[in-house]
Amino acid sequence: MKTGRSLVQLVNELERHAVLKKDMVVPAQKLVSETTPAGQCHLVIDEPFGKKRYLMNDFACGQLARKLDIPLAYFKRMRTFDTELLDDNINAWLRINASDSYLVRTLGGRARAFLSARYRRLDNIDLAHSIVPVLLKLPGARFESVELTETKMYLKVISSRVAHEIVPGDVLQAGVVVSNSEIGVGRLRVEPLIYRLKCSNGLIACERSMRKNHAGRLLESGDEVLFQDDTLEAEDHAIFLKVRDMVETAVSETTFQLISEKMRKTMGIALTGDVVKAVQVLANRYAFNEIERAGILRHLIEDHQLNGYGLVNAVTGYSQEVDDYDRATEFEEIGGKMLELTSHEWQQIAEAI
Repeated sequence: MKTGRSLVQLVNELERHAVLKKDMVVPAQKLVSETTPAGQCHLVIDEPFGKKRYLMNDFACGQLARKLDIPLAYFKRMRTFDTELLDDNINAWLRINASDSYLVRTLGGRARAFLSARYRRLDNIDLAHSIVPVLLKLPGARFESVELTETKMYLKVISSRVAHEIVPGDVLQAGVVVSNSEIGVGRLRVEPLIYRLKCSNGLIACERSMRKNHAGRLLESGDEVLFQDDTLEAEDHAIFLKVRDMVETAVSETTFQLISEKMRKTMGIALTGDVVKAVQVLANRYAFNEIERAGILRHLIEDHQLNGYGLVNAVTGYSQEVDDYDRATEFEEIGGKMLELTSHEWQQIAEAI
C-alpha cells in the first residue's frame, strides 16, 4: 500500500485549509471571466464589499465548462489560442444563465471548485473530527496510510486483530478506507480494505462500497452573494453517525471472511496461456498504460505465482510504485474489482495466447 503522510500532518493540513477556505453561492449575474494572454483563468466575483478576482485551477475550469455546456476540448483550445474568445463564450453563457446560482469553493484566494448550488458540503475536517475517534477504537487499529490530495482525503486503517491466514505464512488483515472529496470529484465512501501482511499490499473491495452523495437542498442566494461558512452541524452529525455504522460493517468478521474467500478462490485460477498476453488483456480491460502494464507484469513474474491470486497481487503490489496517490488507490480498487470477475472473464485472461 502506498504510504502518505502521518495522521498528525493530515490534521494540521486540514486545520490550515479551514482557515484559508471560503465558500460562496453566487448568482451568475455576479460572475465574470477574465483570462490572461498566458491562459490563466480568473473568476471575478462581485462581492458585497467589492469585486474580487480568483485564479481558477484546471479542475475548476473544467467544472465551469461543464456547467455552461461548453465542450471541454473547445474550452481548452480557446484557452490556448484565443483567450478573448474564451471570455466571450463564458460571459455570454453566464448572462444567458442569469437566473442560476453556483457554489464557488475557494482556498487561499484561488477558486478550487465551481459547483451546483445544490452541492452538499461534507468537509474533510468535520469528517476527520467525527470519524477518527471511531477508527481508533477498531480492534488493533493502525492508520496504515492517510493522505490529502488535490481532489480527495483518504483514511486507510487496518484492524490487525481481524486476520486470516489464507495459506501458511500468508496473512490477510481486515481494514477500511474512508474517502471524501470537497470539490465534487466523488462521494463520501466507506469501503472494506484487505491488507496482505507479507508484501504490504492493500486491496479495496469497492463492490461492497457504502456511499453518501453530496446532494442537498438548493442554496438560494437571490441577487446577492451568499457566504456559506456554517457547517450545517445537525445534518452533518446524522451523516457521520451513518458513516460510523458503515465503518463497523466494513471491518466486520462477516465482510472480511466473504472477501477473503473470494481471494482464496483466485488461487485456483491457473494462468495457462501466455502471461504477457494475460496482462495485456487485463490492461485493455482497465485502461493501463504501457508503463503500468510493464510494472504489473514484472511483479507477476518476480512473485512466481502464476495464478489469479498472483495477478491480483501484482496489480495491488504495483500500486506502491505509482507516484500519484489517487492513481495508486485506483489500482487497489482494481484489485478488488478483479475478485468480481466472472468465470468467463477470468478464462479470457488465464488462457490468453
